[in-house]
Amino acid sequence: ENYTVVTEFVLLGLSQDHEVQMILFFFFLLFYMIVLPGNVLTILTICGDSQLGSPMYFFLANLAFLDICYCSVTPPKMLADFFSHHKTISYSACMAQLFFLHFLGAAEAFLLMVMAYDRYVAICKPLHYTRLVNRRVCCILVGATWGGGFIHGIILFALGIHLPLCGPNILDNFFCDVHQLVKLACANTYILELLMFLNNGIVIIMCFTLLLISYTVLLLKLRTQSSKGKSKVASTCVAHIIVVFVMCGPAMYIYGLPFQAVPMEKVVAVFHTVIFPLTNPMIYTLCNKEIKGSVWKLVSKYILWC
Repeated sequence: ENYTVVTEFVLLGLSQDHEVQMILFFFFLLFYMIVLPGNVLTILTICGDSQLGSPMYFFLANLAFLDICYCSVTPPKMLADFFSHHKTISYSACMAQLFFLHFLGAAEAFLLMVMAYDRYVAICKPLHYTRLVNRRVCCILVGATWGGGFIHGIILFALGIHLPLCGPNILDNFFCDVHQLVKLACANTYILELLMFLNNGIVIIMCFTLLLISYTVLLLKLRTQSSKGKSKVASTCVAHIIVVFVMCGPAMYIYGLPFQAVPMEKVVAVFHTVIFPLTNPMIYTLCNKEIKGSVWKLVSKYILWC
């Protein structure tokens, strides 16, 4: 009987102080102006250099593209709200944010698992690498990551639109997510909340566990191999492990418990949705001499052309 029809939500944002909002705006804007072109440059470098035609770089270019898309879901609205006294978002836009956030986030998690499979074949079955990880297989695997992410996002979207909202339409954050909607839901939605947790928290915990186990096995496998090329492969695996922790750590902190309030949720959400995704390809680039060399060649050619 307390069911209400919600047409828009009020976002409290990161801060109510105007000076703090301006500082945050220029910080995030500067960050985007520096890091976002770096991700685009990574994609252009991999696509334009024939020496970077291996599956590992193909997956890295797709990761950079996914990160750019992922960071286009919430930050534009957040930056615009810094100049607004009354921060609101429509119900349909809120549901769209929820869908795309989890669609792209899950696709990225699945892509990291594909990259772990690529490294496994390269290290443990090098003689069969060209057969097991050819261009056709790579395209199928990337398509499967997008398909899996879409299924994950559409399930959460379908559960979200069926949440009966009873509380005030105020979200204590800078974007719409499952956590905030559940806080506004009626008390008789335990089954929906449980389904959301199973679809969200369990997925990220399972991905993190499998990725951690796989890279641990790969690093142990490297110890038994010859020293030729070992440092290069080890640095690649270390870069993968760093990205796994950077991506899955905040996600597990936010979604790992069944919709319980967590301290500093806004701060963790900023790093999870705004900062960390754009830094993932940069981590790979800094740990890979071939990409750094190709990026420098591309930049040098552009400078000379100008």
